[in-house]
Amino acid sequence: MNKKKSAPWLQALHAVMPLCLSYIPVGLACGVLLQKVGFDPILTGLLSILVFSGGAQFLVASMLTTQASFATTLLMVFFLELRYTLLGSSLSGFMKKEKRLFLAVFSQSLNDENYAVNYLKYSTDPTWNKRKALYVNWFSMASWTGSNMIGNMFGSVIHVDADLVHFALTAMFIFMFVMQMKNKLLIFTGLFSGVLGVTFMVMFQNTLGLIAATVIASFAGFALEKAFKKREGKKIKTIKKPWQTCQ
Repeated sequence: MNKKKSAPWLQALHAVMPLCLSYIPVGLACGVLLQKVGFDPILTGLLSILVFSGGAQFLVASMLTTQASFATTLLMVFFLELRYTLLGSSLSGFMKKEKRLFLAVFSQSLNDENYAVNYLKYSTDPTWNKRKALYVNWFSMASWTGSNMIGNMFGSVIHVDADLVHFALTAMFIFMFVMQMKNKLLIFTGLFSGVLGVTFMVMFQNTLGLIAATVIASFAGFALEKAFKKREGKKIKTIKKPWQTCQ
């Protein structure tokens, strides 16, 4: 089927299908863990939709296991999810003309993985638009929420090997990183963020290290990109001067 003639939802489904499939084992495991700490399928579904972050939901399950207070859990989730301000600002350049209502709906279903899919499509596909981007968010949310609820319903029966969960989660993020490898700057930023993340996790022994690594690497990449553009601008001006003189 010609991609240009196919329905927007079908194009979005084609783009997000690998992500939806990779969500299934991780989502099942997350649902099982939430069932172990007292969540029923309805609460699991609400948490999946309202939070829609695997890292945050695993964090909630972990902290409830250690009987952490509600305030502590909420604060940790808040700090963990601060990275979405960076993801949202990165996509804002493609959505400058959109209405606030749409942006509110879109941002509610934004997460790390569908951000990567949409950013890649916006950067490489001139026909990509807000409707397809929103479908990507909703399809990924449906896959994640469904997997969570199924895992929760059969939590007492399903046994998920922790090594399999870790492999699937790691493989998913590696896939998303490979999709972003368009130039040396992005590769450097990704590797720099990874090194910082490991270093800070060892130093701090909690997820605050990941937040610090993300912020520092993002600012470093932004500063380098700005410096490169400024340098290229000076080169263009230097090249134009002889031509302008001849004119």
